Amino acid sequence: MRNFFLAGVLALALMPFSSASAFAAKLVAKVDISSQTMVVTHNGKVKYKWPVSTGRKGYSTPTGTYTAKWLSRHHRSRKYNNAPMPYAVFYHGGYAVHATYDTKRLGRVASHGCVRLAPEHAAKFFSLVQKTGNSNTRIVVKR
Repeated sequence: MRNFFLAGVLALALMPFSSASAFAAKLVAKVDISSQTMVVTHNGKVKYKWPVSTGRKGYSTPTGTYTAKWLSRHHRSRKYNNAPMPYAVFYHGGYAVHATYDTKRLGRVASHGCVRLAPEHAAKFFSLVQKTGNSNTRIVVKR
C-alpha cells in the first residue's frame, strides 16, 4: 500500500513536466507596443511580421499573455459608435486583434486599445486562429 501511495505521489509530481507540451500554443501572436509590430509564429516557425496600431494616448493596450477567447468576422464596436472591427479575435474582455481601414496609421499608436492590422493581415490571422483553435492560440502583448 505504501509503494502504491508513493508511486501516485511521484506520478502527480512529474505530471507538469510530462504534459508541458500539451499546454504549448501552436499559434502565437507577439505584439510589441514599442515597435508597433506583431510577429506570428505557427508551430514554432515565424510566418508573418506585420505593422500594427495599438492604444493611443489615453487608451492603453493591456500587456500580458492571453488565450484567444472568441472570434467575430463582422464585428462592430458597441463602445465606439458602431465602428467596424472585421476579423476580430477577442483575447481580453473587449480587446481584440482586428482589421482597420485606416491603414496609413499602421506602425503608430492610433487605436482605442485594440491591436489593429491591415485587412489582409487580419484575415490571415483570423483564418489561422480558426484552423488552430482558440485554446491553441496565444496573444502576447509587451512594451
